[in-house]
Amino acid sequence: MKTQLERHENSLLRQDNDKLRAENMSIRDAMRNPICTNCGGPAMIGDISLEEQHLRMENARLKDELDRVCALAGKFLGRPMSTVMPNSSLELGVGNNGFIGGLNTIPTSLPDFGAPLPVKASMNVTPIERSLERSMYLELALAAMDEFVKIAQSDEPLWGRSLEGGREILNHEEYLRNFTPCIGMKPNGFVTEASRESGMVIINSLALVETLMDSNKWAEMFPCIIARTTTTDVISNGMGGTRNGALQLMHAELQVLSPLVPVREVTFLRFCKQHAEGVWAVVDVSVDTIRQASGGVQSYPSCRRLPSGCVVQDMPNGYSKVTWVEHAEYDESVIHQLYRSLVSAGMGFGSQRWLATLQRQSECLAILMSSTLSPRDHTAITAGGRRSMLKLAQRMTNNFCAGVCASTVHKWNKLGSENVDEDVRVMTRKSVDDPGEPPGIVLSAATSVWLPVSPHRLFDFLRNEHLRSEWDILSNGGPMQEMAHIAKGQDHGNCVSLLRASAMNANQSSMLILQETCTDASGSLVVYAPVDIPAMHVVMNGGDSAYVALLPSGFAIVPDGPSGDAPESNGGPGHRVSGSLLTVAFQILVNSLPTAKLTVESVETVNNLISCTVQKIKAALQCES
Repeated sequence: MKTQLERHENSLLRQDNDKLRAENMSIRDAMRNPICTNCGGPAMIGDISLEEQHLRMENARLKDELDRVCALAGKFLGRPMSTVMPNSSLELGVGNNGFIGGLNTIPTSLPDFGAPLPVKASMNVTPIERSLERSMYLELALAAMDEFVKIAQSDEPLWGRSLEGGREILNHEEYLRNFTPCIGMKPNGFVTEASRESGMVIINSLALVETLMDSNKWAEMFPCIIARTTTTDVISNGMGGTRNGALQLMHAELQVLSPLVPVREVTFLRFCKQHAEGVWAVVDVSVDTIRQASGGVQSYPSCRRLPSGCVVQDMPNGYSKVTWVEHAEYDESVIHQLYRSLVSAGMGFGSQRWLATLQRQSECLAILMSSTLSPRDHTAITAGGRRSMLKLAQRMTNNFCAGVCASTVHKWNKLGSENVDEDVRVMTRKSVDDPGEPPGIVLSAATSVWLPVSPHRLFDFLRNEHLRSEWDILSNGGPMQEMAHIAKGQDHGNCVSLLRASAMNANQSSMLILQETCTDASGSLVVYAPVDIPAMHVVMNGGDSAYVALLPSGFAIVPDGPSGDAPESNGGPGHRVSGSLLTVAFQILVNSLPTAKLTVESVETVNNLISCTVQKIKAALQCES
């Protein structure tokens, strides 16, 4: 295969040489006998000297550019390349980085670097500037992959174990001794977070790589972390019909489910490379420095991603071993004091959360594809009904996250009011022409509080339908009954259920509540919304869930820091009480007319609802401050 590639390359080079020789002869002939383009007669040599000068300058510039790209490709291929055809491609994504004891090179076809830029990206950009920018992207991607693979497979002294929680943490002094940061030095005032996590996931390497390289599938796999994402430029689609060598520019909004932690907006390259049969690496790296260097708009992001991503290795049982690394620099001053230790320990945006979410979501997909039902599942629901209910629950949870974090999924207007508690964020938006929501003015209120209760205990309390009356005004003061249940994982805490509140009197109809609960090593979620009974009958029979109008409310629970997920302490001198950070959020329709004005009473009502709910939870768990 290698010999064939080299023979093919030599043939292309020979053709190119013949072309250049013929072109050179015709130019010399034209210079000896210059002809005026206007009259067809002999031209004075001075008439073309300026044009010739421009051509010589352009020729010299193109030769320099060609030499630079050849040197870059040669560096990656491990063999010199004297020249390439103007439309030929670089061999990207092939090589031996010594991963897992030294792996063989994967021989593949050549990738296509001729993918056109989207119209938006190509406006006011000359072909020369685009070529230079893409060369810089390629150089950055190669450097990032090299650094990432070394970091992913290194152990001590580069990685050590934290005393709290036993997580892997990066030794920053050792990192700076061994690596030159490929995106430049850390900005003043920024702090670093770095984490690594490994685990088994019920997904094969090709499926996971495809998920990561498709922005829509990526967002679906990590719905509570990714608020919004787009692929802004595809530089290479890969080679030989695979994702090996795929390189693309992406933008994402990443979130921690709390109004006290701002959404992280990052623009980055994502580069995928196959290192051996069944072994892939996908790396991300911020591109802000390149954009500024190439004359782009001066931006001041609050976060930069150093080489981060995952290495995926196929296992014989249908599982994959995934090693995830997250390495970032960010402005800590924008994060509330309550969440700083969680984020700095890598538990907010770090590798533990990405891997735990991947494991939970992959398990859910495996269960949905299986024909066997969980013993707790409601057997009366058809397979189509299960799919429709899960799709509706997913939309509910996505809208809940968008309301908590104020991402750009919806156009929220933040309100400042004297009648709102200091740590409660109140926002409003208009809901118009969306069949999945009631029309009118939607008010969102969210806050985060610390509770001296373990995350596990808090989650079990909030998801228990028999204890719901202790905090939920929708329960009408009595226990709720579970009408339907769909398991989403081995843990009973991962499920979608339909709850019915008992009617207060004979004249009142009972109400249904759709609820989704999720839990993994990084945190838990309880999201619910009142739903229309006839509409849910349609959904449970496999009907379209897009027309079910709902507004979600709920809770997000995370440990309060590196030791907050440990078993509860018995107290005493020197013992830290393990606690939780609880986010409470409500979305409420305050007026069914989108043109209506928001009243002070509406804002006060939702503020009182939040503070009352928090007080009820504290009282029920006997942790009033």
